[in-house]
Amino acid sequence: MTVITRRLFGALVVGAMALSSAPGFAQSGTPHLILTLEDGTVDIELLPSLAPKHVERIVALTGQGAYDGVVFHRVIEGFMAQTGDVQYGKSGAEGFDLQRAGMGGSDLPDVEAEFNAESFGRGVLGAARSQDPNSFNSQFFITTADASFLDGQYTVFGKVVSGMEFVDALEKGPQEKNGAVENPDKIVSAKIEYK
Repeated sequence: MTVITRRLFGALVVGAMALSSAPGFAQSGTPHLILTLEDGTVDIELLPSLAPKHVERIVALTGQGAYDGVVFHRVIEGFMAQTGDVQYGKSGAEGFDLQRAGMGGSDLPDVEAEFNAESFGRGVLGAARSQDPNSFNSQFFITTADASFLDGQYTVFGKVVSGMEFVDALEKGPQEKNGAVENPDKIVSAKIEYK
């Protein structure tokens, strides 16, 4: 191989590596949302075959670092843990307001519901929304027990594959306050990995 050919080959390899890590480049494997919490790491397999628009939103916001520092503002014993309010729930940010956490979203438009046949068993990732089924924006919840009564009313778009014990350990809110947490745990950092 001549020097010119080696250089060209090297440039092509470097270019291909840069392209494969660029946002929007089709990654191989299944996307996983990796949440580093204060007590440990939660690995959530995302399910684009069931809810592609929901997965796309989570991947986009995670890529922007939007979930880093966001609190679990609503945690109900024996039901679920809710987080993802990137507007009011990001601790340390200028707009952080624990009293309003759960009411905000991102600057992106809402996502229409993608109801599917997957049931809300323990460890399922669901799309949090208002009374309008088509109002998912950035918030999500993880069920900590069977919640099949939500089937067909909320979009399932992921499942915890490891670290469920760290979800179980999150600070909980009182029933009389609908699980609103006074001293909430937070997502230290979030990233997407393809497996």
